[in-house]
Order: sequence, then C-alpha cells, then structure tokens
Amino acid sequence: MSWTGHLLSAFFALCLSGTIAAGLLSGRRGPMALSLTGFLSSALLLVISGNVLLRGTTLEVWLWELPLAGRLLVRMDVLSSLFMFVTGMVFMPVSIFSAGYLRKYLGRYSLKTFGCLYHLLFASIVLVLVAGDVVFFLLAWEGMSIICYLLVNYEYREEQNIRSGFLMLSMGEAGTLAIALGLIIVAKASGGLDFASLKVGSQALSAHARWAVFILTFLGFGVKAGLVPVSSWLPKAHPAAPGNVSALLSGAILNLGVYGIIRVDWELLGMTDPAHGLVVLLVGSLSALLGILYATIRNDMKRMLAHSSIENMGIVTAGLGAAFVFGSSGLIPQAGIALLASLYHMVNHSVYKSLLFLGAASLDSRLGIRDMDRMGGLARGMPWTSLFFLVGVLSISALPPFNGFVSEWLTLQGLLRIALLDSTAVKIVFALCGAGLALTAGLAVTCFVKAFAMSFLGVARSEEAREAREVPASMRWAMALLAVCCLGLGVLPTHVIPVLDRPVAQLVGASTVNALVPPFFTVEKGDPEWDEAFLSEFHDLGAEVGRGLIPGRGLVVLHRGTERNPVVFAMSSSYSLAMLVLLLGSAFLSVWFFTRSRKVVRRPAWDGGVRRLTSEMTYTATGFSNPVRVIFEAVFQPSKVQSARETVAEHFRTAIMTGPAEETHLLDRSVYGPMMRLSQKVAQGLARMHTGSVNAYAAYVLVSLVGLLVVWLLI
Repeated sequence: MSWTGHLLSAFFALCLSGTIAAGLLSGRRGPMALSLTGFLSSALLLVISGNVLLRGTTLEVWLWELPLAGRLLVRMDVLSSLFMFVTGMVFMPVSIFSAGYLRKYLGRYSLKTFGCLYHLLFASIVLVLVAGDVVFFLLAWEGMSIICYLLVNYEYREEQNIRSGFLMLSMGEAGTLAIALGLIIVAKASGGLDFASLKVGSQALSAHARWAVFILTFLGFGVKAGLVPVSSWLPKAHPAAPGNVSALLSGAILNLGVYGIIRVDWELLGMTDPAHGLVVLLVGSLSALLGILYATIRNDMKRMLAHSSIENMGIVTAGLGAAFVFGSSGLIPQAGIALLASLYHMVNHSVYKSLLFLGAASLDSRLGIRDMDRMGGLARGMPWTSLFFLVGVLSISALPPFNGFVSEWLTLQGLLRIALLDSTAVKIVFALCGAGLALTAGLAVTCFVKAFAMSFLGVARSEEAREAREVPASMRWAMALLAVCCLGLGVLPTHVIPVLDRPVAQLVGASTVNALVPPFFTVEKGDPEWDEAFLSEFHDLGAEVGRGLIPGRGLVVLHRGTERNPVVFAMSSSYSLAMLVLLLGSAFLSVWFFTRSRKVVRRPAWDGGVRRLTSEMTYTATGFSNPVRVIFEAVFQPSKVQSARETVAEHFRTAIMTGPAEETHLLDRSVYGPMMRLSQKVAQGLARMHTGSVNAYAAYVLVSLVGLLVVWLLI
C-alpha cells in the first residue's frame, strides 16, 4: 500500500478515535474533543486529497471479500479527491465552530451521541467517495443517509423535527432504491460489480436500457442533491437540524448527489445522447429558478438558506447539463468549460453556504429566533458576525471580487456558446435556460439584500435583537476562515482553474487550461501556439501587469471562441480587487483631506418629524419581499384566510383578517398532491376488494395465476 493509502487509513483511525472519545468524555469536554479530532481529521483529509488532486495519481486497494458480492474495492482518483477536498474544507471550520456552538445543548440533549454521529458521518462521506464497486458504494451511501437522518433529528423532542427527519429519510431511501436498480441494470450487462467493469458493460446497453438507467440514477442522486421535483425534504430538514449540521448538509452532503450524477451518468454510463443532457439542463435551471423564488419570500433564515441551496445546486446541475450536451455533440472544449464552471460553482457554494449557515446558527444561538421580521440592528451587538455574514451575502449574490461571481459568470458564458450547436431546438432550450439563470441571479441579489439588511441593519425589532451579543471566539474564527476562502476563490480564479482542470480532463479527455487561462505571464514572443497580435492586444489592455512578481500563468480568465462564434469573453477579478481598493482608498483619502479641519458635531437624526423612530415604523423582511410575491403570484398562489369580521360602527363594517395567508408549494400542488390523491383512490379501490368472502379471495388467486401464465407464455 502506498503512503496515500496509509494516510487514508490514518484518517479513518482518527474518525474512529473521535467516535470513541465522544462516547467516553463527559458532556462539557465533548465539544472541545469533537473540535480537536474533527480539525485533525479534516487537515489530514485535505493533505491526502490535495496530493492526489495535484499529482493526478489513482489509489486502488482491494479489501475483504463478501459472500455473493465479491471483493470490495477502494478507489481514489482526481474526481473523488476533489469532492474529498471540498468535504475537508467544510468540516474543518464546522469542527472549530462546534466547540462553542454545542454548548447550547448542554443538559438538553446528549453531546456524546452527537459526537459519535458527527465523526461517523465524516467517515461515511469519505467512504462514499472512495468506493470503487457497487456493493461498497451502496453500503456507504446507505450508512451516510441513516447517520445524516439521525443528526437532522438530533432535537428529537420537537414533533416537527421528527416529521422533517422522517420525510428526509423516506425520500432518501426512495432515491437509494432508484440508484440501486439503475446500477443493477448496468451490472447485469457488464457481469462485474466494480466501476471499471460497469463502464465497459454500459456500452452494450440498448437505448431504452440507457434511458432507464439514466432516469433512475439521475432522480436517485437528484434527491440527495436537492433538485426539483425531489427537493421537498430540504427546506424542512434544515430548520430541524442543528446549525452546524445544516452547514454540513449544504456544504458536503448535497455535493454527493452531484458526485453520483457525474460518476454514474457521465463516466460510467457515458453521455452520448444530447437528450440526456437537455433533461439535466432543464431540471437544473428549473431548480435554480424555483429555489430562489421561494428563498426570496421566506423570512425564516434557515428555511431561506435551504431554498437557496436548491437554487445553487440547480446552477451546478445546469452547468453539468450544458457540459453533457456539448460533450455528446463533439464540442470538447466547450464541454470542458461548462463542466469546470459547474465544479467551480459547487466548490464556491460549499464555502459560502457553510459560512451563511454558521452565521445563521450564531444568530440562533444568541437570539433564539430565526424570523428576520424580528431581527434588525444586529450589527451593533454582533459586529464580527455581521461582517462575515456580509462576505457570504456578497459571495452568494455573485458580486466581484468574491467567489460566486467567477463561477456564475463562467456558467452563463458557457451557455452563450449555443451558436456552435447545430440543432435549433437545442439552441432554444439553451436560450430559455440561460434567461432563467439570469433571472435567478437577479432574484438572488434581492433575496440576500433582504437577508442582510433586514437582519443586521436598521433598528432592532424585538427584545432579543436589542440584547444580542457577539458569539465566542471559536465560532468567529470558523466564520473568518470561510470568509477568507470566499475571497481567495474569488480573486485567484486563474490559480483555481488549473486545479479543477484535472478532474475535468479525466472526464472530457482534454485540458481546458489554455482555453480559459492564457499564459500571459509565461509565454514568450514567437510561440507558435499563441498569435502575436492577440498577445499584443491584451498586453495593451494590461493583461501582463504583475508579470515576474506574481506566480502562475496570469490573472485573466479568457476564452476566444471559434470561427462560428468568435466572441471573446474575458474578466479578471484580481485586477478588479486592485481597482476597487484603489478607488475606495482614493475616496477615503479625499474625504479625509477636505474634512480634516472640520469638527464633527453629532445631532439627533431626523425621523420624518417624529420624536423617535420605533421598530413598528421600519421596513420588515415581509415588506421587502412583497413585490416578488405580487409579481410571481401565479407561482405562489397564496390563499387568504379570513377568520373573523367585526362591526366598527352602525353604518360601517370592517373585515378583520386574523389568519395569515397560506401558501402551498408549487411542487406540492402540481406533483405530490395529485400523486397522493391518486394513491388514495387506488387504496380505496383495493379496500373494496376486502369483502370477507372466502370465495372472492379464491377467485383473486385464480385470476392472478391465470394472468401469470399468460405473461409467461407471451415472454
């Protein structure tokens, strides 16, 4: 076994040690022990996965043999190492955060149970990513799903939490069955259970069998990724789960659904049919749009962030769909760019959504509330939390120079390459999906302006908000670490892209680095691969600023296109940051210079003629998002409940609304509601068969036997 294998064994040993320590230590020492072992395990995982990712090596280790299932295989390549690296990036700050956050559960729930489940979840996620055969993969997947359910249902004394956890578990089990059935179909054709055999055997599948495998596995993994129409568990699971578990759900667990789609539907099944890619693209775009629509109108912070996770996973999936279509159409460079944008956005989402969920957990631990209508003015009492939350808001809103801007910009630019496609129908689908993603980006800004402004700015709208105080240092350091990652991933895309290119090259068969990051810092004049006029033009625009001082290929992300679509798109968040600092610094110095001799005089603020601006007079989160409710009323379809009328005077009658407007989610109205009504009708019809007559039951058996004989004869 190589040293990578030994380090991987050490990682699992650390997780096991953390599980044992959590079971032995007392409640007050448990959070610190969890934080320490979680931090060490994450650091070791980052070393292991980073080494494999940078070197491009593959680890294969055959384990023990199971009866009827064969030998289990551990396989770690650049694709699985990328997802492992992201998992380590999330677990490290969450482990640090948990040292202070878990104190709120002292004396209420068992911290020993939480510590054991926490380390087991970490190990099970890695086992899913290193599983090299069907049996190992399904066993690890099932273990991860059950442990995740137990952590979501950690506060089991709340009835609503039990319901939410059960919904998550039931939908997850249905998805697992679909995945297992799809993999069994491929395994039957291949004659083996390891992924290498499945990849070879999938080539012998008929077109109908390939469609069946694709639909089963895409929907099955889509449940875990939180894609429409199998995403209803996500907005219910997040409010039920502890705050640090919510960060793991969005930052690490959802990624496993994306991993499964790439591993099975792209690598093993092989995306040769553009129709498969269009399905992925449409589902991703619809998930993104619906997710952000419902996120915008939600006032519960964790529920809002959960809907936003659906949106972001939709963007990731839309990028995958575009890559599938380009790849099956023979446009390899465009497929690589779209896939790289998808993976980049997945990494970014894991970082900034973990930051936002940790920020929401900080508010919940200090205030005990999640309703943004009751917040406000928190920046005064919690300045560091507000700063880090602001970084997360700017990142998820895709504003430069933070990381969300780079990946969303790349995704939209990839979709704009539709001119290279031959089919008009496919071009129309791409155009509609691109417009939907553009609308999604605009609504995301609205959503998170509301989230920050209504929570941290203005005046406090409740006693809890007025008395808010900053969280412990461990929680602040965890958020600071994620905030730095948001900025780093945003200003150094030309250094991130070559790393992400390694799994992309494995999947599409070609590198995309030269297509996205021209080597302005390293190319020499006369290089036949790079046109001298092209280099000279971008030299005049400043693309070589920093040459000789900054390592790497350059600081510009650029794609030149082809003769059919020669449009050049280019951007540099690194230069944008430099210009932003320069402009803000100049503005600050100018104001300081012209006002340095003036004395600052403080006077009471003018509040529209009133003596004091009360919280009831301020704008609330509900009021902020009300225009979105009105514009998209056809989607939300709220039903107003009038529960009382009161006569004010003899000749006047005033209606008093005592019940809030009720909203039924679009998926519940259009998908789950009809399915439930149909199943109830079928059940009622079957219930009529139970007459209590023995003769009738004998007739049922006879008819069933005759039917089976007919089917057997026809086959």
